[in-house]
Amino acid sequence: MLEPLFHGFILALGLILPLGVQNVFVFNQGVYQPRFVNTLPAIITASLCDTLLILISVLGVSFVILGSFWIKIFLVGAGCIFLIYMGWTTWNSKPSNERGVSANKFSLKKQVLFAASVSLLNPHAIMDTVGVIGTSSLRYQGEDKVIFAFACILVSWIWFFGLALIGRISGELDESGNFLLILNKISALVMWGAAVYLLFTLFSK
Repeated sequence: MLEPLFHGFILALGLILPLGVQNVFVFNQGVYQPRFVNTLPAIITASLCDTLLILISVLGVSFVILGSFWIKIFLVGAGCIFLIYMGWTTWNSKPSNERGVSANKFSLKKQVLFAASVSLLNPHAIMDTVGVIGTSSLRYQGEDKVIFAFACILVSWIWFFGLALIGRISGELDESGNFLLILNKISALVMWGAAVYLLFTLFSK
């Protein structure tokens, strides 16, 4: 029972740690929202999307979905357009050190839509989840497989809550607003880099 628990926990942590668009967005909402409770739409949406992808991977359905070339083309195309647009918006936004003023402070609806988009329109992340978590789950059956999936899901929820909290603390420590300006530029570069990488991986095969 402990093996699938630790295996799922370490595996999911390794996948979620690298700096990506999803992480940057959740962190940013922690920085810019006037209260921590206002970040909950982004946190919960990102966590639910990860939960959905993990369950699909463990159940094996995603192997069938991602076997279609045209589905991959659609996901990559939509994902790239979305990331380029959001990168441009973020790069040109003028943050303020006063919470609630920045253009990066998304409304509840925008938080949900953006968090869902960066989670579900990222073919690289989906294929990572399928290739690593999905294939790793094949070694388990019954209760052990449930424990493995639960551990992976738990990591996502803890991670996103913690990331938003760190973002909030960082925003409170920044009185000049310079950190927020730099963060916007880094966020935009991450989004553009992700779009370029998606295109590269598509056409390199």
